Amino acid sequence: MLKTRSALTAFVVLLIASLACAQPAAPVAAPDQNAVNTSIVQTIGARQTEIALNNPAAATFTPVTPTLTLEPTLSATPDYTPTSTTPMISVSVDTNCRVGPGAIFERVGILLVGETAEIVGREPKGEYWYIRNPDQGDDFCWVWGEYATVTGNTLPLLFLSPPPPPNTSFSAAFDKIGVCAVWWADFKLVNNSGALFKSISITLTDTNTDPDTVVSQTANGFTLNNACASPVKTDTLIAGGNITVSSPSLPYNPAGHTINAKIKVCLENDQKGTCVMQEINFKP
Repeated sequence: MLKTRSALTAFVVLLIASLACAQPAAPVAAPDQNAVNTSIVQTIGARQTEIALNNPAAATFTPVTPTLTLEPTLSATPDYTPTSTTPMISVSVDTNCRVGPGAIFERVGILLVGETAEIVGREPKGEYWYIRNPDQGDDFCWVWGEYATVTGNTLPLLFLSPPPPPNTSFSAAFDKIGVCAVWWADFKLVNNSGALFKSISITLTDTNTDPDTVVSQTANGFTLNNACASPVKTDTLIAGGNITVSSPSLPYNPAGHTINAKIKVCLENDQKGTCVMQEINFKP
């Protein structure tokens, strides 16, 4: 009987336990979103209040409006006036333009006062300019620089070798030996050109002496020794003219000797301008 009650009691207990487990769980209430937001705002407000109390200077913020400063505008107007680098020539006196550098050459144009012409070259001595012919723009000629004014950059200009002078411009021939304490040779000169010559150089080389005897003389004008009288001097050898001129003196009688003579005449004093030379051998 006692066992029956014990079993019944256990059954009841188990039934009650199973019913308890089978009951649904009580629903959990969803969080109130407004309450959450309110809590966040309150927290941020409290934090800002704390920062303001601890750092009063940071409590006020005044935005600064940036100021835009414009860069200065560059002017398109140049601060200089460009000049031409092309070399040009003008003259203060009307100047002939010739096929070669000097009056011995044919004239093919003239550069007038007030005109300008392009320079395309120069001669090695720097006395003449090779320019575009002012009278024939598709041709070129040489002009003397004595009365010239040059502008532009002349450094790139080439030095040009001038053409040889006309073969008939000048000739020389031995005339005779003169003597008055010393000896000399006289020469006849003929100017076959249209220019006049102003200076002369004569060099004699006697090949029959050992060593060779060499004497030389340069002069403006042309001097003829007149035996023991005073020499006669002529300033120029005119175009188409002829003249007799004496060489530098020799300290001995050159009769029977073979002598080489180099005679050079120039259009300007001091052996300047166009020069031409003749070389002859003679035996007095």
